[in-house]
Amino acid sequence: MAKLHETDKDENGEKFLTGRHQEIPRHPEREFDKTTLAAGAVLWRGDLENVEAIEVACIHRPRYDDWSLAKGKVDPGESLVAAAVREIKEETGFDVRLGKLLGKTIYPVKNTTKVVYYWTGEVVGGEFVANDEVDAIRWLTIAAARELLTYDLDREVLDKALKRFRLPATARILYVRHARAHEREKWSGDDNLRPLDKKGRRQSEMLVPELAPFAPQRIYSAEPDRCHTTVAPLADELGLDVTVDPRFGDAAWVDNQVSCKEAFMDVVRLGGVSVICAQGQVMPDMIAWLSDSGRLPIDAPINVKKGGVWVLSFSGEDLTGADYMPSALPVR
Repeated sequence: MAKLHETDKDENGEKFLTGRHQEIPRHPEREFDKTTLAAGAVLWRGDLENVEAIEVACIHRPRYDDWSLAKGKVDPGESLVAAAVREIKEETGFDVRLGKLLGKTIYPVKNTTKVVYYWTGEVVGGEFVANDEVDAIRWLTIAAARELLTYDLDREVLDKALKRFRLPATARILYVRHARAHEREKWSGDDNLRPLDKKGRRQSEMLVPELAPFAPQRIYSAEPDRCHTTVAPLADELGLDVTVDPRFGDAAWVDNQVSCKEAFMDVVRLGGVSVICAQGQVMPDMIAWLSDSGRLPIDAPINVKKGGVWVLSFSGEDLTGADYMPSALPVR
């Protein structure tokens, strides 16, 4: 059997784009015996109040003489999010604000399985200059882009993006579990002062390229030192303060769940994009409550690994999307 190439991706390609709840595996690079990871986005511009007029970017790759969506391979030392924004910048020159994780496509390429994760990405700056990888970009309505795109798999991704555009998020919460800290059993002082360990400090640094592409506007943290130090590097990078509120922590959840829920929803009501760094007991319960009271049933177990992130999308006060990224550490 002849080896398949990038241009053959419709031959045996599969899509995993169903549902507004998406999760990235802890080790996506191990999903297949030989996995080639890539990441990209449906680049868009316009006004979500008029979805039919939104324009999306179709790129022309001279190497393949095709029209496709912007994406590229993950480099060593990168997360999927970091790879997506880097590849978009290199290929198109555009800066983007990432939104909803749409899912992934999978297809064989030569002797590997290529797995491509896609987000929505609003263009917020930059300028296209033709290059060796991309020599032309066409901005088209979604209907026109479907006609131009070469591959059915890309059309499926675009169709999924259209569904997300029809229910736009008025707020997103990047809900972070604090990074790994020194073991509780080996810490004799005030538990709120228990610091991050070496891996935890690395996780906190890697959260910067993981979360900055979502363009957070404000950062909140539970009281423990390990929570606000987890998001301190991101705050420094973005020039934002960290607002510490005990109601985002485990102890407050045990004492007064109603108050904790109200604190969370106060942030949702602000709109835009916010970061909340919390703890491992409160987070699954809070997400389950949001699911039960919103428009997004989550039937699977709600995982919250240390340093992991849930990107929670809201329409008004209703949860409408949930994407889990279990680690900001490099996938390769």
